[in-house]
Amino acid sequence: MINKINLFFVTFFGIGYVKFAPGTFASIITSILLFISFHILNISSNTILIFLFFIFFYSLYAVSSYIKKISNKDPKEVVIDEVIGQSIPIYLYEISHGTSKQFDDALVFYAIIFILFRLFDIIKPFPVSYFDKKIKNSLGVIFDDICAGLYVVLILVVYMVLK
Repeated sequence: MINKINLFFVTFFGIGYVKFAPGTFASIITSILLFISFHILNISSNTILIFLFFIFFYSLYAVSSYIKKISNKDPKEVVIDEVIGQSIPIYLYEISHGTSKQFDDALVFYAIIFILFRLFDIIKPFPVSYFDKKIKNSLGVIFDDICAGLYVVLILVVYMVLK
């Protein structure tokens, strides 16, 4: 039973089985879910943060459990790492400056964040590439996407400083 729950979790409810670009689909759906959470349901940022920490810590276990049974240590159906990596810049954008974000502005920034995250996740600049190629466990699977998300944060901070 726990193996089925882990599989459901690491594939982000089966999105990882999409034939074309499952990571991109997981990132899009994550962006949509976070947009709805922040801008339509008005869920508090603290509640969302607790939920994201839960996802992160449980994913360490679930991914580790899943990849133990297969030869590929970073299978494309595992997309929970994209969920985590995409969530970092969106969450930090939402809590930045303590101001409420206008609906239209938020949509633009979500699109920019999505595009930048996918770009860094695909191009894999250092240290994204290091975690992707050298660490063949759940940390490597997850931390390459965390690094890609942090690159997006860096770009947004530079933009805000220069703006």
